[in-house]
Amino acid sequence: MTVKIAVTGKSGSGKTTITKALLNVLKEKFPEKTILLFDNDLSGELGHTFGKDIRNTIYGIRSGKHEYKTGIPQHMTKQEYIEWAIEDIIVPLEDNIDIIVSWLSGVKDCRCPITEQISNALQKLFERYDFVIFDCEFDLKYLMQLFDTNIEQTIIVANPTIESIMLAGRINEFSAKYAVGGHIGIVINKISSTDMGEIYKLAKDSDMNILGSVPCDNALINGSVTRDSDIINDAVEQLYSRLNLPQGGC
Repeated sequence: MTVKIAVTGKSGSGKTTITKALLNVLKEKFPEKTILLFDNDLSGELGHTFGKDIRNTIYGIRSGKHEYKTGIPQHMTKQEYIEWAIEDIIVPLEDNIDIIVSWLSGVKDCRCPITEQISNALQKLFERYDFVIFDCEFDLKYLMQLFDTNIEQTIIVANPTIESIMLAGRINEFSAKYAVGGHIGIVINKISSTDMGEIYKLAKDSDMNILGSVPCDNALINGSVTRDSDIINDAVEQLYSRLNLPQGGC
């Protein structure tokens, strides 16, 4: 069974950094498992953290602007063509780890046949992986414009400010109905102060489940986008046990 994880939050909150740290934890715990990174953020920066400038996207297929690596095979049904096209834009990162980029999403309620065909092709694609991690654009509602799928764990990334926590509350409200079993919670990122009482109180008063916190790594501010952070990796590994995810031996 495929385990699906969504990382959501406002742009600039550190979603992509947390996504990459979560990937590193999964690699360590389950080195034999296959993982698909699904970049649904309009900035498309997840690929850059691996040194990849990924231009081919799901939107490119939908809009007819994708340039294929090879000639288009003949005698395919439209559904087969979409599935073949999706395969064409998957980028391998490491053994057992791939990435695919969405960019702009169509609306799944649209009556255009290609909308349903893309949704079906993506569902089929997800089934091939043990884990799928979605780096989302703001909330789950935007992701679900592409397809309907169960998300085992949703992580809302927020910064340690009142404004960011309040926005995380809105994201929690918009996304809750898409989170299976209510497994949705907030990770407070970029903490540089020990006085977090007001921030934690605001999150709890907003009925948000606090999964944990991640300290600020100042070395990331001016460092290369491809750099990993041991500080953040360690923090995400510690909070992993509180997530609705396999804990080992699966």
